Amino acid sequence: MAFITVSGEPGCRDVELARAAAQRLECELVTEPDLVKMIAAEFGESLGIPDQAWRPSVVSILASLGAKGHVVVCGAGVELLSRDLPGMLRLYLVAPERVRLDNLMQDCRLSRAEAKVRLREMEGERALVRKRRFGQKMSRPTDFDLVLNAEKLVLAGMVNLLEGAVKSQGLLDSGTLAPRVVAEIQFQVRLQLARFGIVPPIRPGLERKEFGHPSEQVFANLLDFYGIGWDYEPRSFPLQWDKDGKVSEAFTPDFYLPEFDLYVELTTMKQANVTKKNRKIRLLRAIYPHVNIQVFYQKDVQDLVMKYRLPEGLAH
Repeated sequence: MAFITVSGEPGCRDVELARAAAQRLECELVTEPDLVKMIAAEFGESLGIPDQAWRPSVVSILASLGAKGHVVVCGAGVELLSRDLPGMLRLYLVAPERVRLDNLMQDCRLSRAEAKVRLREMEGERALVRKRRFGQKMSRPTDFDLVLNAEKLVLAGMVNLLEGAVKSQGLLDSGTLAPRVVAEIQFQVRLQLARFGIVPPIRPGLERKEFGHPSEQVFANLLDFYGIGWDYEPRSFPLQWDKDGKVSEAFTPDFYLPEFDLYVELTTMKQANVTKKNRKIRLLRAIYPHVNIQVFYQKDVQDLVMKYRLPEGLAH
């Protein structure tokens, strides 16, 4: 699988290089405006993606594309996704300031003085975007596998160099992302996105209520992200009755998943308090053997916290 990132100093025409490379290598081209549109399509036009959620949002989009074919992606900071996606080759385009000014003058029909002002604006905007989305204002040489100077190299020559680097790594011969890899990537990034309450607009959960614990909110967000319908505390099951036939004890599971006819109970309280709940669950299973219920204990939630770097407070 090949994920080829192309970025560069403002005014270097990195998008033009990315487009030519995608055509030569028969890859799908994804520019930063494309990413904005894809994120809006995935999560809803009205949803504002916070800067901290940009990275997992982009990883989710690219992983889905990687299951279909090779991708050339162009944008600020995309090279920093190398730890999130396999098979990545990162290219950075540089050029002396006079070359970048000439490009801006030609592309934007600006005077040299106007081009200088615009170049400074672009540099500031690029640094701010990188800082907000990735926590790193400036790129470092070690962030890239290939750095090209556009001062003397023509577009075709740069594409040739990039193609040689890609083929030397055998990236185009490795096939698309395996479903198992895609599923693991998606699961991890969706856990991260759930922290921000980000879910796709399709198949929303049933009636929302106030949650009794933050772990329940995270679990609901994950169900939404996977498009699984749910209801929160939809039913109480009588467990004991007094001599007059009135219910004296009942149990209300946290979630019900209609598609699976499954109740889910999250038990994140201290172990000393779990005994009473376990007794109720045993009673429920004895009295209502047709009811399917799955219990997640404190250790299960803690394992999710540790494995997927969720806030530690969710485990208590």
